[in-house]
Amino acid sequence: MPIPPDRPDRKTSPRQHQNQTYSQLQSANKQGRSELRRSDQHWLKTNGYKNVGWDKAIALCEKIADFKSQYDGEDDSLEDLFLEADRIGNKYQTPEEITAFQAALAAEVSAIADLVDEQFPDTEMEIIDYGTQPRSSQRTQRKNASRTLSTRQ
Repeated sequence: MPIPPDRPDRKTSPRQHQNQTYSQLQSANKQGRSELRRSDQHWLKTNGYKNVGWDKAIALCEKIADFKSQYDGEDDSLEDLFLEADRIGNKYQTPEEITAFQAALAAEVSAIADLVDEQFPDTEMEIIDYGTQPRSSQRTQRKNASRTLSTRQ
């Protein structure tokens, strides 16, 4: 039986991919997959990328690397970073601490909203009439006027 080229001596050197043994590759894939976006994780699952067997684990490793290389050009939005920090912080808090923090945050937001309302009172009532057609803009009127001029000539 011929020996595969990537395993010259089967007894002394185990098969490796990027200097990782099979179990190390599986661990790296598990960690890498958890760092991907949910939509990309779902895509991997629906397209049959599994972490079982050398060939499938290597294919998964390469696909995870492709997704991560796409992320390098993108900066996470501030909102995404705050949500991630909140998710990590909630791991280490009890439910009572979380509800207490959320109550304190709601009180602060309410106080800020009251201050904004004091400084910028909205005394005018806004009335929107959806029954009438809006007046066309000047640009539309000019465009229509130029069409009628060109047809008259």
